[in-house]
Amino acid sequence: MTAYLNTVGIRCALGRGQDAVRAAMWQTGAPTAGEVTDRYSPGRPLLLGTVSDLADDAVPAHADPRHRSRNNALLLDALVQVRPAVDTAIASVGPARVAVVLGTSTSGMREAELAMRALASIGALPPGYHYGQQELGSPAGFLAATLGTTGPAYTISTACSSSAKALAAGARMLRHGLADVVLAGGVDTLCAFTVAGFSSLESVSTARCNPLSANRNGINIGEGAALFVMSREAGPVRLAGWGESSDAYHMSAPDPQGKGAQLAMRQALARAGIGAQAIDYVNLHGTATPANDVMEAHAVAAVLGHEVPVSSTKPLTAHTLGAAGAIEAALMWLTLAGNPHGQLPPHWWDGVADAALPPLNVAGPGSALGRAPRHVMSLSFAFGGSNGVLVLGEG
Repeated sequence: MTAYLNTVGIRCALGRGQDAVRAAMWQTGAPTAGEVTDRYSPGRPLLLGTVSDLADDAVPAHADPRHRSRNNALLLDALVQVRPAVDTAIASVGPARVAVVLGTSTSGMREAELAMRALASIGALPPGYHYGQQELGSPAGFLAATLGTTGPAYTISTACSSSAKALAAGARMLRHGLADVVLAGGVDTLCAFTVAGFSSLESVSTARCNPLSANRNGINIGEGAALFVMSREAGPVRLAGWGESSDAYHMSAPDPQGKGAQLAMRQALARAGIGAQAIDYVNLHGTATPANDVMEAHAVAAVLGHEVPVSSTKPLTAHTLGAAGAIEAALMWLTLAGNPHGQLPPHWWDGVADAALPPLNVAGPGSALGRAPRHVMSLSFAFGGSNGVLVLGEG
């Protein structure tokens, strides 16, 4: 059984919609996405992958109070882009045969922060606040309620592998006949909690992140959403394979040799029925932290060798945490669909290679295969050693 990714809606620091994001991803000038702000870190300006011009009240006033959050407003923006395809699918298979599976790590945490500030300031929670806004399951519940679907609906939260795992879960639901159409993806929005948390680990860079560089010093945190319509009906891109593993090594550091990452990569290749040489491009997790880049470079070299083109798109989008797997899968979708010359997402860095890492074939600005890509791989690695790897193929 093949799971096709029939279409995708995306909103992130690169822009809104397939055309805008594709154009911004392939531009050859220095990246400008995001903004320097101390909105989430008072007194300490940071470069963040922000989404501008998003109305916090975009969720309809008649929606369940539990579902009124910026996180769900961003998810709704991705839904609007694919709504015609979703409505057609619901009309075709019925609401009971449409499932929703999403990844997130923040959900409505921002609303909880604002409520706690109000409580400390005026001694009362603000009108409209509901503790359910911060429930991790809120995005899936909101999407199902908005569409009137009655199939399975749930949210996965495994930190930065969440939405990669959501796509794998969606494919399994199709394979086992639990649904005929799956809305799969991820969403995360910025909040002070995550910025402070990563800062406490000394993992946040004040400048644009610098993956694979000897000078790398941490991540940029961002926000975004990507939503796929998945089905058994042929489409422009297919989820050819996926792999999942757990390092069981450390709560916030990966296994330095990337054994779990290698296992997930090999699972994805095996499920896709292809060898390592069939991968045309690898989208790295590429956080620009010292530990991740060491582990990932070793894993890629061990499984795929040194010649396959690689890049990290996080200097463009920032690290969108629970949404990263889906957003980067969306960038892979855009790389596979309608790309006859095989233009590749560029790796933006200072070019100072880290001699401690295995050499990799970094795809710089303007890099292209010279032909349409056939298979690409996207890597997502998370706290707790939770690994998710996707192989996407031409439809």
